[in-house]
Amino acid sequence: MKATRWILLSVIAVLIVLFIAFDVHEYLRLEALKAHQAELESWVAERPWTSAGVFMAIYVLVTALSLPGAAVMTLVGGALFGLGWGLLLVSFASTVGATLAMLISRFFLRGWVSQRFGRQLEPIDRGIERDGAFYLFALRLVPAFPFFIINLAMGLTGIRVRTFWWVSQLGMLPGTLVYVNAGRELAQVESLGGILSPGLIGAFVLLGLFPLVARKILDWVKARRVYRGWRKPERFDRNLVVIGAGSGGLVSAYIAAAVKAQVSLVEKNEMGGDCLNTGCVPSKTLIRSARLAADIKRAHRLGYSQASAEVDFAKVMERVHGAIAEIAPHDSVERYNDLGVEVFQEAACITSPWTVEVGDRTLTTRNIIIATGGRPKVPPIPGLEQMDLYTSETVWNLRERPERLLVIGGGLIGCELAQAFQRLGCQVIQIQRGERILPSEDPEVSELVMQSLLEDGVELLLRHNPESFARTGGVQQVTLRNLETDQCHTRHFDAVLVATGRAANTDGFGAQTLELALREDGTLETDDYLATRFPNIYAVGDVTGPYQLTHAASHQAWYAAVNALFGPFRRFRVDYRVMPHCVFTDPEVARVGLSETEARDQKVPFEVTRYELAELDRAIAEDARTGFVKVLTAPGKDRILGVTIVGEHAGELIAEYVLAMKHNLGLNKILGTVHSYPTMAEANKYAAGNWKKAHAPQKLLRWVGRFHKWRLD
Repeated sequence: MKATRWILLSVIAVLIVLFIAFDVHEYLRLEALKAHQAELESWVAERPWTSAGVFMAIYVLVTALSLPGAAVMTLVGGALFGLGWGLLLVSFASTVGATLAMLISRFFLRGWVSQRFGRQLEPIDRGIERDGAFYLFALRLVPAFPFFIINLAMGLTGIRVRTFWWVSQLGMLPGTLVYVNAGRELAQVESLGGILSPGLIGAFVLLGLFPLVARKILDWVKARRVYRGWRKPERFDRNLVVIGAGSGGLVSAYIAAAVKAQVSLVEKNEMGGDCLNTGCVPSKTLIRSARLAADIKRAHRLGYSQASAEVDFAKVMERVHGAIAEIAPHDSVERYNDLGVEVFQEAACITSPWTVEVGDRTLTTRNIIIATGGRPKVPPIPGLEQMDLYTSETVWNLRERPERLLVIGGGLIGCELAQAFQRLGCQVIQIQRGERILPSEDPEVSELVMQSLLEDGVELLLRHNPESFARTGGVQQVTLRNLETDQCHTRHFDAVLVATGRAANTDGFGAQTLELALREDGTLETDDYLATRFPNIYAVGDVTGPYQLTHAASHQAWYAAVNALFGPFRRFRVDYRVMPHCVFTDPEVARVGLSETEARDQKVPFEVTRYELAELDRAIAEDARTGFVKVLTAPGKDRILGVTIVGEHAGELIAEYVLAMKHNLGLNKILGTVHSYPTMAEANKYAAGNWKKAHAPQKLLRWVGRFHKWRLD
C-alpha cells in the first residue's frame, strides 16, 4: 500500500512539474487561446474525434490535479465544439476530473485526517451520509465556491463515489452551460470575471439554496407520511407534555415553564425518578456512611492508637431515606406547580402523536417528550427469582444487614455497592464474568479499584459465571462456573444483589401503538435532534441512551425541550463531545473524553501525561496518596483528548477538564490558572506542568542558559 501511494504521488508530482516546466498554464490563459482560436478551430474541423479526445484528456488532467485553467478550457469547449457537443464534453470531463481529484484527496489525506481528527470527523461523516447530496448539490450550483476546493474537501469525508459523481454531474451543469455558451463568442470575452454578472451570480445563489429548501420540503413530506392516518386536533391545550419525572423529564418541564410554555408533567411513580429515590442520592448517602467505617479502621494512620465504632445498619438505612426525604422537595409536585408546570401523578398513555391519556383525561399537545427512564436487568438464571433478590432499586428496603451478600456484576453500580456493604459489615462475594472489574476503564484503573476492594475484604471472583441458584435446607446457594478451568463450585449467601446493567422502560405508555422504533439494545430510536419517527415526539435519558447518567439526561433535556418548542425556527443537534462520568468507589474514578484504551482502539494518535497524587502536598496531608491524573493530548499540542483521574474527590477534580474541553482550552491555560494551595485541585495544574516540562524547547533553553552565564561575567 505504501509503495502504491509513493508511486502514485510520484506520478502526480511529475505531471505537475511538467505542467509548470513546459509553461502549459500559459497556453491555458484566455489571451493565448483567443490568439490561437483560428488554428484550433481548423484542427477540430480536420480531426473532430481526435481533438475531442485530446480536449477531454487535458480537461480531466487539469481538474484531477486541481491545476488552474478549467474555466478557460470550458470557454474553449464552447468555442471549438459548439453549445451541444461542448456542453457534453465539458460536463463529463469535469465530472471525471472532479471525481479523480476527490479520490486522490481521499487516498492521500483521508487516513491522516481520520487518525488525528477521527472523533470530529464521525459526526461530519454521519451528516454527509444523511444530507451530503443536498449540500454538495448546493455548493456545485454556486460558482462562488472554487470547485477544486470542494473536490478536495469531499475527499476527506465518507461520501460515496457514486453519490459524488451524479451530484457533481447534475450540480455543475448550469454553470458549465453558462461558460460553454459564452465560449461560442470567445473573441468578445474580455475576462473570466465578466462572464458572471452580479445578477447571474445572485441567481445561482438562489438556485443553490434550492436543495436546502427542497430538504425542508422533503422533511415536511416525510412528516406528512408519518402522520398519515392520525387525526390532528384543531387546537392544542398544551405546548408540551413530558412523561416521566426523573432527571430528563424534570429538566424538560423546567425549561418549558421558564420560556412560558404550557407544559404538563406526568409521573406514575415517585417524583425525582431513579436518581433521587433509588440511584444517585441513596447510593452516595450509603457510601458516605461506609467511608466513615473505613476511616475508623485505618485511624492508626492518622495518629490514633485506638478508634472504634459499631455500625447500626438499620440507622444507616434510615439515614439514606432521610437524605432522600430532605432532597425530595427540590423535585416535588409543589415546587413544579409553583414554576408553572401542571403535574399529574398518574400513568400516561400516548394515544396519538398529539394526545396523551392521563386517567380519565385526554391532554392535547403540540409536542411530547418521553423520559420514562430505565430499570435494572435481572438475568434469566435458573432459580434466581426464588432467592432473596435485590437490585439497585430494591436494596434500599433492607433494614437487617445480610451477613453474606452476593453481588453479581463488576460495573460501576456493582463495585460501588459491593465496597459500601463490605465496609458496613457484610461479607461480600462479588462475581464478574470478565477478566477485570470496570471493563470500560483502562486496566490500571481497574487494578487500583480492585486492590481497594480486596483490602476492604471483598471476595472478588473474576472469570466466574453463576449457573444456577437453589435453596438447600433453608440455605441459599449459587453454583458458579470458573470460566478459566471450566470447573463448578457452590457458595452460600444470605442475599443476592444483581447489578448487571439497566434496560430502557419502553412499555406501558403507548410506544407500541405509535410503532416507535427500538434499537438493538432496546432503547427508543431517536435522531440527532432526539426526535423519534414523529418529529414532535422526543425521548431523553435512559429510555433512549446512549448514556445512563443523570447529568446526560439533563443535558439531553435542554436539546429536546428547545427543539420541541422552537423546532419550526431552529433545531439543535445534541452534543455529546464532552460527557464526564464518575465511579464513586474508594478511590473515586472520573473520566471525560477518550481513555488510553479507547484512543488505541480508535487509532487516535496521542501523548500521555501523568501526575501521581502521592506527590501532591494536600494528598500527603490528607493521607489520600492513591491515584493519579492522566491526560491524553494530541501529539506535540496541548489540546486535551481525554482525562482520567483516580483518587479522592476525582469527581470534583474532573470538572476543570470538562470546562477546558468544552471551551477548547488546552493545558497551557490550566497551567496559567492560579490554584489555591494546598488543594487537591493543584493536581490538575501539576499535570499541566508535567506536560509543559516534557515539551520545553531544550535548544532555546541552552541558549538562554548561556545568556545568563554571560551576564555573570
